[in-house]
Amino acid sequence: MLFNSFTFLIFFLLFYSLYLVSRHNLKIQNALLILGGCIFYGWWDWRFLSLLFFTLCLDYFVAKAIYQAEEAGRKKLLLQLSIAGNLGVLGFFKYFNFFAESFAHLLSVLGLPLEFHLISVILPIGISFYTFVSMSYTIDVYRGRLAPAESLFDFAVFVTFFPPLLAGPISRASQLLHQLTSVRKINLDQFYTGCYLIFWGLFKKFTADSLGQVVNTVFNQPGPNYDSLQVVAACYAFAFQIYCDFSGYTDIARGLGKCMGVELPLNFNLPYCATNPVEFWRRWHISLSTWLRDYLYIPLGGNRKGDLLTYRNIFITMLLGGLWHGASWTFVLWGCYHGFLLIAYRAIKPYLDALPRLRNQSISGIWNVCKMFFFFNLVCLGWLIFRVKSITQAWQMLKSLAFKFEVAGIAPSGKDLLINVTMFVSILLIIQGFQYYKNDRMVLSRIHWLPRGIIYFVFFVLMISYRWNIGKEFIYFQF
Repeated sequence: MLFNSFTFLIFFLLFYSLYLVSRHNLKIQNALLILGGCIFYGWWDWRFLSLLFFTLCLDYFVAKAIYQAEEAGRKKLLLQLSIAGNLGVLGFFKYFNFFAESFAHLLSVLGLPLEFHLISVILPIGISFYTFVSMSYTIDVYRGRLAPAESLFDFAVFVTFFPPLLAGPISRASQLLHQLTSVRKINLDQFYTGCYLIFWGLFKKFTADSLGQVVNTVFNQPGPNYDSLQVVAACYAFAFQIYCDFSGYTDIARGLGKCMGVELPLNFNLPYCATNPVEFWRRWHISLSTWLRDYLYIPLGGNRKGDLLTYRNIFITMLLGGLWHGASWTFVLWGCYHGFLLIAYRAIKPYLDALPRLRNQSISGIWNVCKMFFFFNLVCLGWLIFRVKSITQAWQMLKSLAFKFEVAGIAPSGKDLLINVTMFVSILLIIQGFQYYKNDRMVLSRIHWLPRGIIYFVFFVLMISYRWNIGKEFIYFQF
C-alpha cells in the first residue's frame, strides 16, 4: 500500500478513527496496530506476511532464550542462529538471482558454460528494513543493552508498526518498543506537526516524480553516445529525486507516527549541506548509517587498531552498505566509491585541521558554501553510479562528461530538461536553505500564517498544474 494513494487515504482514515476511539484501551489499540500493519504490508502480496511473521517469531524467541541463558557460549550460539536465520532469508530473496547469474556469467567467461534454469525469486517489499529492525533487537538483548519484550504480542506491535515498515526509518527497539507498549497521548501540537510532515513529504514525492521524468529520459537511453549536458542535468535531477523520494517517505512515516503519538527517529538532516563525507553520512539515511556503525563497523574494530585496519573497516562497511541497497554490481561500486571518499577524507583531515581558520565571518560563510557545492558534486558522481543499469553504462556516461563535454548547441530537449530541473530544484533549495539558515527543519510550520498559507497554495497549484500522477512507488521499495 502506498502513502501517496487514495487506497491508503481511505485505509488510514478508517484505521485512525478506530485508533482514536480505542485510545483508553492499550491492548485494543495495539491489536489495531498489528492488524493495520498486516493489512498495510499484505496489500502488496499477502503471502509474504509469512516472512514477516517468521522474522519476528525467530528474533522474539531467540532474544528471550539469550536473556535467560547463563553461559556466554550459549548466548553467542543463539545470537548466531538469529543472524543466520535473518541474513539467510534476506540473502535468498534479495541476492539469489544476482549471485546465480554472476556465477553463470563467470563460468561462461572462463569457457565453462553451464546450462541450467534459474528460478525467479521475487524480492519481498521492505525486507531489508524490517530484517534490520528485528535483528538489531536480538543483538541489543545479547549485548545487555535491552530487556526482551514481555510478550510476542508486544514485539509484534514493534515489528509490524506500519509507518516505517516498508522504507524506514530503521527504528530500534530501544527507541520505539517502550513507546508502543505504554499508553500514548496525542495532543494538538503533535497532530499539527504530523500533518505538516505528511504534507511536506507528499510535496517532496511530487517533486521526485516530476524530476523522475527527466532522469528516466536520459538514463533509459541505450547509449553509448550521451549528450554531456543532458547527463549533467540527469545527475543533478536524480540527486534531488532520490533525496525527495526517500526523505519524503520518511517525513510521511514520521508524520503518521506523530499523529499516533509515536516519535520515529530522524532519518535526514539536510544532507546536501554536508561539506565532507563524514558529515554527509551523519545527515543522509541516518538510521542506516548508525546501524552499520553500531552493528558492523564497531564490531569489526572501528578505529581502535590503527589506520590501516580502520581503513579496512570503513571500506568493508561501505561495500556491504552498498550491497544492502540492491543486488547489482553498480551498488557494490557505489559503496566502494563512498568508502574511498571516507578513507581519503580521514587521511587528509589532519592537514585540513592544520590550515588557519578564516576570521572574517562573511568570507568563512562563502568558503563553507563552496565546500558544500564541491562535495555535492562528488555525491552526484556517486549517484550516477547508483542510478545506471550497468557498469558499462556508467563508463559511457562518465566518458561523455570527461571527454565529450560541450557548452554550445543545447538541443531543445536538453533545454526542456534544464528548465524542469532548475524550477523544481530551485524551490527545494530555497526552502532547505532557509531551514539550514534557521537551523530548524520545521521552520515553515512556525512562520506567520499568511506566508505559510501562500507557500502551501503554491505547492498545491504546482501539483495540479503538473498533473501529479499519484500512486507511483517510492524508489527505496526496491531495496
